[in-house]
Amino acid sequence: MVSADSKYDAWMGLALAEARRALATEDVPIGAVVLGPDGAVLGSGRNQREELGDPTAHAEVVAIREAAARLRDLRLADGGSGDGWRLADCTLVVTLEPCAMCAGAIVLARIPRVVFGAWDEKAGAAGSVFDVLRERRLNHWVEVYAGVREAECGGLLRDFFVGHRSRL
Repeated sequence: MVSADSKYDAWMGLALAEARRALATEDVPIGAVVLGPDGAVLGSGRNQREELGDPTAHAEVVAIREAAARLRDLRLADGGSGDGWRLADCTLVVTLEPCAMCAGAIVLARIPRVVFGAWDEKAGAAGSVFDVLRERRLNHWVEVYAGVREAECGGLLRDFFVGHRSRL
C-alpha cells in the first residue's frame, strides 16, 4: 500500500511541473492539479494571469475549471447526467497555500481535500492569514495537508521573485 505522504509527494511533483511551465510566460510559478478518487489527473493549471490578462487565472481556478469540464464530459459520455462542478472525492494539490479567492472556489466546488506545499504568510487562506477551507460557518469543509515538499515549492517562488526584482 502506498502511504499518503509518498502519494502526496508524487502528486506535488505534478503540481511543481505545472508551476515551472508558468515561468515561460513570466507568471508567478504556482501549479495545481486536481486528482480523482483513483489518482488520475482530471485537471491541471498554472498561474496564467500575465499570459491571459485575467486576474482570476490562478493555478487552482484553472485546474478546477478543467477538472469540472472533464467530469461533466465523462458523465455525459457514460450516458449519465451531472453538473460536473461538484468535485466530491477529488484532491487538489497546489504548490502554494490557496488565497481567499481560490479557497472560496475550492469550497464551492466541494473539493474535500487540499494538499499544498509552501505557506503564504501574506495572503494564505488555508490557515496562515485566514482559514476559509475549515471555516465552520460555511456549508463545506476541507481537509488540509500542508507543507508537502515545502522547501522545493518555496524555493521556486523565492528564486522567481529574486530574479523578477533584479529586472525591475
